[in-house]
Amino acid sequence: MGNINPSLLHVGSTLGAVFMALMVIFIRLKASARPVTIRKIWIPPLGMSTGFAMFVVPEVRFPWWWAVAAFLVGWFIFAYPLMRSTKFEAREGLIYARRSKSFAFILLGLLLIRTVLHEFINQYVSIPQSGGLFFILAFGMILHWRVFMYKRYIRMVPPHAHTPEPEADNII
Repeated sequence: MGNINPSLLHVGSTLGAVFMALMVIFIRLKASARPVTIRKIWIPPLGMSTGFAMFVVPEVRFPWWWAVAAFLVGWFIFAYPLMRSTKFEAREGLIYARRSKSFAFILLGLLLIRTVLHEFINQYVSIPQSGGLFFILAFGMILHWRVFMYKRYIRMVPPHAHTPEPEADNII
């Protein structure tokens, strides 16, 4: 892995995770002022999916069952608090995410749990492998949360909003 000091890499990844959590809190608080759209629901997991490219590097790889376990922990355990804190409301014919007072605390709590788990797991796997495992855990969490949001959003959108209007320009 080159000449990078593992403890420096560990501190850097922890600080990076704290920074990302604070950015997510900030972005989510601002997002409640704008209407929710299907695009805004699906862009985060789609953008995050590019991170799977890290598994091209052999040092990041691990057994499939580890990946499945990490994904399932994210899907079933870590996503639950996010789903519980996500509420939508209809205003002026549009759907908005309702601000949750607990959301910032939930994200910080998840970060704390992730950090403690990271310390434990780093005793058994390399730093690149633990990074890959926690990426898959986070992806499972985000994907389940966004599937939940999408289902709730679709239930709130009026039926006529699901069918696109025909465009006159496309008539041949």
